[in-house]
Amino acid sequence: MKTKIAITSLASISPLGKNPDAIWHNYLSNKSLISTKEFNGSTQFVATIPKEIRQEIEDLRKSEIKYKALDETVLLSILVSRQAIKNAGWKNGDDFGINIGSSRGATQLFEKHHQEFLETGKTATLASPTTTLGNISSWVAHDLKNNGPEISHSITCSTALHAVLNAVAWLQSGMATKFLVGGSEAPLTAFTIAQMNALKIYSKEESEFPCRAFDFTKTKNSMVLGEGASVACLEIGENLNALAYIEGIGYATDDIEHNISISDEANCFQKSMKMALQNTNLEDVDAIVMHMPGTLKGDTSEYKAIVKTFGESHPMLTTNKWKVGHTFGASGMLNMELAILMMQHNHFIEVPFAEKQTIRKDIKKVLINAVGFGGNAVSILVSKEF
Repeated sequence: MKTKIAITSLASISPLGKNPDAIWHNYLSNKSLISTKEFNGSTQFVATIPKEIRQEIEDLRKSEIKYKALDETVLLSILVSRQAIKNAGWKNGDDFGINIGSSRGATQLFEKHHQEFLETGKTATLASPTTTLGNISSWVAHDLKNNGPEISHSITCSTALHAVLNAVAWLQSGMATKFLVGGSEAPLTAFTIAQMNALKIYSKEESEFPCRAFDFTKTKNSMVLGEGASVACLEIGENLNALAYIEGIGYATDDIEHNISISDEANCFQKSMKMALQNTNLEDVDAIVMHMPGTLKGDTSEYKAIVKTFGESHPMLTTNKWKVGHTFGASGMLNMELAILMMQHNHFIEVPFAEKQTIRKDIKKVLINAVGFGGNAVSILVSKEF
């Protein structure tokens, strides 16, 4: 990194809550936040946003006539973006870019409009504009009235971290000094869960921990979906209010054999991690917040990539998907949130059923991983100090 990139704020809404103290309290508990919900007469495991926060989403929907028809992915993005810029000391109308993406996009509205079309042969006037992928960043830009570019994209489960990569490029080029980045996902719909079941990767585990991410003794896939949104404010240079600094970035794409496959030793992760760590001594990395979705292939291949990169004496390893499920496009930013919280509190969050980690005294540098369908891997190294 030729220029320091400060993370001056991070806001999220997820099954963990939205308040940093409540989020950290939930991380300190060994209890999973995964529950069950019925979809088309079938009970499925999901991780949902708390009821009191869902009321805030509905209040936002009613606050302006234009927001009435928006998908939940957009409303979630608006709420977390308002909080993030407030925490960073930015104001509506300031000069900053926006890049917020989603893996599935406006899933809830798309399914609703499509069902109406199947039943009536017609669709609502706003069906198209409210289900486009660019709907997320454009409405956040409308709400915040920023002066700067607004960008949307979908790179499956690595979407949020790809937003970070994009912002770093803009900031380092001098074309911007501030960027709001992240991801939003509201995938708890019958059709989305049916797709995961069709892939045979969804959890059927009737236990205390339905998602067995980072459990190498499991014999079945155990992915569970969660909902949420998270964004961060990035600024060029040193900043007294910095929560952390981005010290390295890496990215790579696997040479895949199947639409959802990843290579046995996650070559994409090996490349992305090495790129992010090219100016860092491996022994200086204290922890890795892994992607680890709870699938057999996904979990083992990422672990093999870590061992290939660091050796057997690798950093402390953790994941949050056993607790909050897989939030698709938002998951990478929730990983970044966990990394920053662990550095702030100097406390490592273990996976309760995973192999015991050798705890390091200090947590100053954390590597964050995310990968999506097609093997689109991103690794971001964050540190307390640059």
